[in-house]
Amino acid sequence: MEILGATLRVCVDDLETAVPFYERLAGGSALRFERGGVHVAAVGCFLLMSGPEAELEQLRKVAATIAVKDVDEAHQVLSELGALVVAGPVATPGGRNLIALHPDGAVYEYVDRNP
Repeated sequence: MEILGATLRVCVDDLETAVPFYERLAGGSALRFERGGVHVAAVGCFLLMSGPEAELEQLRKVAATIAVKDVDEAHQVLSELGALVVAGPVATPGGRNLIALHPDGAVYEYVDRNP
């Protein structure tokens, strides 16, 4: 499995206030979208999220988002290594993802850009 990079997940109270700081910090513009009532802005290696507390509570359980070449391959490798895939793979606007519980208790999202 090839890991291409990681994105840090940051829950914020006010997305509009947070975005300019992270745009300046990362040196780029935010890509914005909404998913399940949560407003999201991707800026460099940061994924800013704002929305209902019940939704954010679930999102905070995921330590980071890991970009991989192929989610199906990640699923296979994770399963072989004893991780539990708790959701997915499913299609998303940018590709596919899955959520995995590692044997040490850490939870990560794995994403690819495959259609």
